[in-house]
Amino acid sequence: MRKIIKPSLLAVGLLFSSFMQATVSLPHFFSDNMVLQRDMPIHIWGKADKKETVTVSFNGTSITAKADQHGRWQVELPSMRYGGPFSMTVKGHDNTIALDNILIGDVWLCSGQSNMEFNLSGAHNAEEAIRQSENKQIRLLTVPKTIQTNECDDIQETSWEECNPLTSPTFSAVAYFFGQALEKELDVPVGLIHSSWGGTDIETWTSWEAAMENPVYASYKGKTLEKALGYSMQDIERFKKALEKDKGLIEKWYAPTMKTTDWKKVHIPSIWSGDLKNEDGVVWFRTEIDLPDETAGLEGHIQLGGIDDGDITYVNGVEVGRTDFWFANRNYHIKDGILKSGKNIITLRMTDTGTIGGMSAKDEEVFLEVAGRKYPLAGEWSYKPSVLSSSYGFSNTGSGPNSFSSLLYNGMIRPLVGYNIKGVIWYQGENNAAHAWQYRSLFPLMINDWRKQWGYEFPFIWVQLANFMAIEAQPQESEWAELREAQNMTLRLHKTGQAVITDIGEAFDIHPRNKQDVGKRLAQNALKIAYGQDVLGAGPVFESMKKEGNKIILSFSNVGKGLSTSDKNRYSYINGFTIAGSDRKFVWAQAYIHDGKVIVFNDEIKEPVAVRYGWSNNPADNNLVNSDGLLASPFRTDSWKGLTEK
Repeated sequence: MRKIIKPSLLAVGLLFSSFMQATVSLPHFFSDNMVLQRDMPIHIWGKADKKETVTVSFNGTSITAKADQHGRWQVELPSMRYGGPFSMTVKGHDNTIALDNILIGDVWLCSGQSNMEFNLSGAHNAEEAIRQSENKQIRLLTVPKTIQTNECDDIQETSWEECNPLTSPTFSAVAYFFGQALEKELDVPVGLIHSSWGGTDIETWTSWEAAMENPVYASYKGKTLEKALGYSMQDIERFKKALEKDKGLIEKWYAPTMKTTDWKKVHIPSIWSGDLKNEDGVVWFRTEIDLPDETAGLEGHIQLGGIDDGDITYVNGVEVGRTDFWFANRNYHIKDGILKSGKNIITLRMTDTGTIGGMSAKDEEVFLEVAGRKYPLAGEWSYKPSVLSSSYGFSNTGSGPNSFSSLLYNGMIRPLVGYNIKGVIWYQGENNAAHAWQYRSLFPLMINDWRKQWGYEFPFIWVQLANFMAIEAQPQESEWAELREAQNMTLRLHKTGQAVITDIGEAFDIHPRNKQDVGKRLAQNALKIAYGQDVLGAGPVFESMKKEGNKIILSFSNVGKGLSTSDKNRYSYINGFTIAGSDRKFVWAQAYIHDGKVIVFNDEIKEPVAVRYGWSNNPADNNLVNSDGLLASPFRTDSWKGLTEK
């Protein structure tokens, strides 16, 4: 917590008499426990009264600046080597801010969607990881979520914290394991700035300036974001307050005694349509189900599939579960004593804050299960909206983070520009899989945008999409494979790296719990790209192919001491390859390692022209690795039109 040194009585009198003097202030990311980037100039800035003189003192250096006519001031301290803890004072005319326990080390910005947001408390072996998280050399800063239609100078209220069992559980698991691996290897303080939001598109993390290079937004060139949107932050704030004061909660629409005679009817599960099609907000849904006598008082489960975005689920007026992010499968436990024989009432409070809302499940995936028996819930439900975005000036675009470009950048990234960082780790792409072709340009656009805003080319390392969804019996086209390809293609940018994790995903959970290996693989990349260590960093990289008879021979770089398989099978057989002739019909192929190359063939394909590796939603059995045991990324040798190319 910041210490504000109060002004003297004389100063208070002068302040009272003038009504004009402002106190010096700092953005929230300048706080006790922060980490400042080593070996780079240190920028400190804030606000004061116009023309006021401000002095910043830190680690033996004092610099003075004068606030401009808008009250903004900034100082630049010289670069410093790692160390600490240190104290800092920021002194103005009438007050002094004192910050303590500051370290100089390496600062990493950690951003993306829900797999970056995923808390340490939900990871594999969470209890042990949390128990061992005490480390004064690692500092944590979580940027609060906010949607902003204009670029901001500050983030929402928050502060840096030391890493320990009290602060680590709610921090990003991927970011924590990444920072832990770096600090252990480098023995240098590590500051982790976590700024992410589940279920978000890459466009919302890109500045409005850069968005003009995206054909979708190019027609708005010359307009402000608010002009393009057609609504403002004031409209959004009114909408948010309505969500917080939902009359459905206040009036207890979940109560079994609630009258629903004026509620409309709709089939559940379904995406919002009809009068809800272009709405964001809160809509309540309700149904009744009859249960036999023998189920009374028993515990059970309610399965609802995926809901976009959030829900609170009630059974007979009792809350049995809630989820605040999209897509995740809703499978809630019903404690004993809630269910009864005869009529049972199920109520869903669905919240949507970004374009499409509703339930994505199939009819057979929505049911109540008691004592091993499933009771279907699909069918006609009653519904009633309690908050609709159209009442606040927007209906087609929505108020969520994906409603328009730049809405998260403005309040969750832009305020940090100038706070020097060592680099960025990024975990996002699931939300853009259906537009993987566009991601080929959108991803490098955002990386170059951030580097431009900061003014230098920092390392940027990301997580490739994990294996996900059911394993397919036959080769098929895949949006997720195309998104991974777009991520691969972005490696052409200087100082970029990628962690391949197609071996540690979960088929039926988009949020795999093994975040330890994700963080470690990101750190391996960082050691090579950001710190210049002589390590491989990532897996084998496909370089070229040549044809010999009915075989295709592949060459790879970044193999270290040679190619191998993760399962160390005695024949060096490789899983996951498909092969096609000129008819472009892919079939499974045999593949093995020979003389440092990969040989791929299928005896039924006499004239092969292309091969693919791991080209599926869930290439879980991929096993091609280098001598450091790091997986090769899925790839293809062809450039044939895919699912997402328009």
